[in-house]
Amino acid sequence: MSMQDTVADMLTRIRNAQMAQKASVTMPSSKLRKSIADLLVKEGYVATAETQEVGTGKTELTIELKYFEGKPVIETIKRYSRPGLRQYRGKDALPSVQKGLGVAIISTNKGIMSDREARAAGLGGEVIAFVA
Repeated sequence: MSMQDTVADMLTRIRNAQMAQKASVTMPSSKLRKSIADLLVKEGYVATAETQEVGTGKTELTIELKYFEGKPVIETIKRYSRPGLRQYRGKDALPSVQKGLGVAIISTNKGIMSDREARAAGLGGEVIAFVA
């Protein structure tokens, strides 16, 4: 059976692993998942995101989670745009998260970037998820 929404699966795996106080989480890899994980590393929400080959042409993405004083660094991680209802926003209508204390993940024609980077570059796109 094929997976319909791989990004929602990724976010759910991260959320569940943090609730269970796991050190890392592993999932099948894709270019989109890897670029979202790299953005989370760059923004400081997770420690590392690495891919490794596990067979003939298959790769896995391993994300090392971060905790501060026993609590997960990511308080909320939520899918916004979904396959049944895509959410696109122009450069002037990009959402901001909790008065600047979070990040919206935006898929632009220049790649995956945060809402601050997209505003600075003057780009709009699909609002994938919110992380705070």
